[in-house]
Amino acid sequence: MTIFLFVSVVFLWGLTWFAIHLQVGGAPVDVAIFWRFALAAATLGTGLALTGRLRAPPRAILPWLIALGACLFSCNFLAIYGAETYLPSGIVSVVFSMATVLNALNQWLFFRQRPDARILAGGIIGVAGVALMLGIPATHTGDGAPAAWPGLLLALIGTTLFSCGNMISRRLARFQLGLVNTVFYGMTAGALLMAVVVRALGHTFTPPLTGAWLGGLLYLSLFGSVAGFLVYLDLMRRIGADRAAYTTILSPVIALAVSAVFEGAVWSTGMMAGLGLILLGNAIAFIRRRPTPQPAEVEQG
Repeated sequence: MTIFLFVSVVFLWGLTWFAIHLQVGGAPVDVAIFWRFALAAATLGTGLALTGRLRAPPRAILPWLIALGACLFSCNFLAIYGAETYLPSGIVSVVFSMATVLNALNQWLFFRQRPDARILAGGIIGVAGVALMLGIPATHTGDGAPAAWPGLLLALIGTTLFSCGNMISRRLARFQLGLVNTVFYGMTAGALLMAVVVRALGHTFTPPLTGAWLGGLLYLSLFGSVAGFLVYLDLMRRIGADRAAYTTILSPVIALAVSAVFEGAVWSTGMMAGLGLILLGNAIAFIRRRPTPQPAEVEQG
């Protein structure tokens, strides 16, 4: 079951990056995120209500649900969507793979679970990869491209918020609200936060009625959000936030392939070297070593 959950997250989230690309430029980022999580929350809430499983959250955890909505279902995506206005979706997905190291460090900071030396070494290599990418422009075939650093900074901010959301989800698990209800209220909070942003910026809630934008919305809402987050958070509860985040190492493989085929993304040697360092750092941090065999004890006669 764990393997099935793991593979499902890799593919569900590997394809979300291109779906985000389909929406970039079609409407303001805040409007796109509002509709993504409003539709996702409505889908989850309807399912919970029809099956009689909808539960009211205790008042004491409302601040935590709002924080979950901010970190996992709204503000993090403001940064991620913004990053894709500067960089190909595959590149953003690789930067997002730094969530593996951030989750391990945040578990050390908030839950006193100390990471081993491999995780720290992997983190240093990954950061070196991001630093290498900072001065290298990412280009699309036939188009001039802006410098990469604003996109990389936004991608790192979004990844950091995502990791903080993982820690909040772990804390919320103590309150016995249930995974689906927790995700429903978190998505509802995220959609409401985005509604406030849309109004504050004077944007209209009317979505673009184009096939690409609406197709991206449906995939992101139903598969990337409802299915993807439910499966990911279930996986995280089974194997821990640090190992669950290992899915973010493999999903860029899917995202990079899609980006190369459909976005015409072209990367320089230096950019590829930076990407390689990020993936190598994550692999070093999270590929488990075989246990050292212990000599058998000799029974005393």
